[in-house]
Amino acid sequence: MKRIIVFLMALLPFLGMSAAKADKQTVVLQCDLHCQGCCDKVMKNIAFEKGVKDIVCDLKTKTVTVTYNADKTDLDTLLKAFERIGKPAKELKKENKEAQKDVPEVNQ
Repeated sequence: MKRIIVFLMALLPFLGMSAAKADKQTVVLQCDLHCQGCCDKVMKNIAFEKGVKDIVCDLKTKTVTVTYNADKTDLDTLLKAFERIGKPAKELKKENKEAQKDVPEVNQ
């Protein structure tokens, strides 16, 4: 009986890891970044938001890619965090989808 309990306890971490991988979300945000100091400010502050796993700041394209655990945070919470540090952001993918909707389809 003790061996079964020990075996089940050993399996618990592996079960938790597979569930955590499925909950990761990645979002690309457009943010007004002027210099490396702006990138550093975003990296330092947003990295400490609950659920944020990874953050990549690209000064050339003025985008921030955030990978987060969807069980712990969501896009609205992240956008509010950007607002708090004075760097408002917008989801880049939504803008592209909206722009594609505005283009009329041509039937040939």
